[in-house]
Amino acid sequence: MNKPASYMHDAAVAARLKRRYAAERRFKALGMIAVMFSALVLAFLLLTMTANALGGFKRTEVRFPIDFSTGLLTIDPAQLQSPGAMQALEGAGLKDVVAFAAAKELGDAGAAQIQDGAWREVGKALIADPARLTGKLDASLPASDDLAAAARGDGQQDLRSLASSLQRDNKLVRAFDWGFLSRGDATGAQEVGIWGALKGSMLTMLVTLALAFPVGVLSAVYLEEYAPKNRWTDLIEVSINNLAAVPSIIFGLLGLAVFLALFPNFRSAPLIGGMTLALMTMPVIVISGRNAIKAVPPSIRDAALAVGASRVQTVFHHVLPLALPGILTGTIIGMARALGETAPLLMIGMRAFVASPPDGFTSPATVLPVQIFLWSDEIDRGFVERTSAAIIVLLLFLLVMNGLAIYLRNRFEKRW
Repeated sequence: MNKPASYMHDAAVAARLKRRYAAERRFKALGMIAVMFSALVLAFLLLTMTANALGGFKRTEVRFPIDFSTGLLTIDPAQLQSPGAMQALEGAGLKDVVAFAAAKELGDAGAAQIQDGAWREVGKALIADPARLTGKLDASLPASDDLAAAARGDGQQDLRSLASSLQRDNKLVRAFDWGFLSRGDATGAQEVGIWGALKGSMLTMLVTLALAFPVGVLSAVYLEEYAPKNRWTDLIEVSINNLAAVPSIIFGLLGLAVFLALFPNFRSAPLIGGMTLALMTMPVIVISGRNAIKAVPPSIRDAALAVGASRVQTVFHHVLPLALPGILTGTIIGMARALGETAPLLMIGMRAFVASPPDGFTSPATVLPVQIFLWSDEIDRGFVERTSAAIIVLLLFLLVMNGLAIYLRNRFEKRW
C-alpha cells in the first residue's frame, strides 16, 4: 500500500532537518577542535620557552668568603659615600684583595676562572654597606664563560674536573641573576643583560606612538568626516590600504634613505627607529580609525548639529570619543606589530653592539627583537638560554603594553 504524499513530505523534511542538525554538530565539533588545537600549540610554545628561559635567568657563580677584618683593604669609609667610590676602591687594591681571597679558597686554577671585572660587584656591596669593611663578606661572583660551559658538561676536560670539584664543595653554583634585568649587552653569556635593549624598546615605542597615533587619528578623521569624495581621496584610500600591506623591510629602506640622510649622527638611535616604525604603524591606525568613526551612528552627528554644535565640536566632542575604543584596538595591533619588528631596524643600524643602556632618544640603542636575533646567532650555548629569557621578557613587555591599552579602551567604553 502506497504511503500518503503528506507522510512522504514530512519524512523528507525530517531527514533534511536531521542532516542540517548533524552538519551543525560537525561544524561545532570542528570549531571546538580548532580552538583546542590552537590552545595546545600556544601552551606548548609557552611551556617550551618558559622551560628554556628558566636557565637564562641564572648564571654560574663561584662563592667564597673575603675577610676584610685582617686589614688587607685600607680605605677611609667616608670615601665610599663619594661619587668616585669605585675608583677609590680600585686604587686601594680591592681587585688584588678579591684575587687573593679567591686563590686562598678556590686555588689558583679556580681563582683564574672568575670573570674579569667581577671585583666590581664586591665594590658595589661595600659601597652599599661600608660596615663590611671591618667584617667578612660572602662573595658570589660570576664564573668565566669557560668554567660555566664546563659546568654544563662542555669544554676542556681539566675545566670539567675543576667544575665538578668546586660543585662538590658548593663553591660553584647556579644562582638567579638579578643583574640580567639591569645590565646592558656584553661579549660573554655570563655578563649580558637585557636592560639596554628593553630601555631601547621603550624609547622607540614612545617615539612611534607619539608620531603614529595623532597623525593616524587626525588623518582618519579628515578622510571620514571632511574630505570630499573624488578621485584624489579614492587614490589616497587605495594608497593607505596598500601601505598597510607593504613588507616591513621596505620601511627600513625608506628610513635608511630619508631619515638617516637627514640625521646622519643619529644612526641606531630610538628617534630614527621610532620614526621608521611610525611610518609602518600609521596605515593600520588610519584604517582602524576610519572604520571606528564610520561605525558611529549618524544620529549622534545629527543630534549634535541639531542643538547647535559646530562640525568640529560634533567630531571631537561626540564622534571621536565614541570611536576611540575601536581606534585603540587598531593602535594595539599596530604597536604590537612594531614591537616585534626586526628587519626595518636592522636596516637603520640598530643591530650595533651597545654595551650601555641609552641615555635618551638620540643615544645609540638596540631593541629586544634585534637583541634576540643577535644572541641567537652566537655559538656559545649559554646564549641559547639567554635568548629564551629575552623572549620571555619581550612577551611580558608586550602583555603589559597591550594590557594598558585594553584598560584604556575599556575605560572609554564604560564612560560612553
